[in-house]
Amino acid sequence: MEVEGTITTGYGKGAYFLGQEFYKSKFNEKCGFEPYPGTLNITISEKYLDEIREIKSNCTNIIKPKEGFGGVKYIKATLNDDIVGAIVFPDKTTHDENYLEFIAKDNLRKKLKLEDGDKVKLKI
Repeated sequence: MEVEGTITTGYGKGAYFLGQEFYKSKFNEKCGFEPYPGTLNITISEKYLDEIREIKSNCTNIIKPKEGFGGVKYIKATLNDDIVGAIVFPDKTTHDENYLEFIAKDNLRKKLKLEDGDKVKLKI
């Protein structure tokens, strides 16, 4: 599946959670990279929501912390045909359904010189 979206600013909460040793080590183990402490937030069109809901509901890739934090579903994805990473679906989120949170080993805003409003493509 291929999804197009627009870069947007998030709430900054992903940095805190991805900075936790438990999440860093589990994503490294499961996805093959230690994620940069922050997510790249991408808003998508309503036309993709049914497929994204299906992916999320059928996703069996789950990281469950011991206590105090929520679980996270994830699915591996590629950004702009180049950056290997994952889309994360935290159990506890305040984002609307049309927000996708993408993680990778690098700060993608800096590496790819991305700004709010830039268009990107995800392959799931």
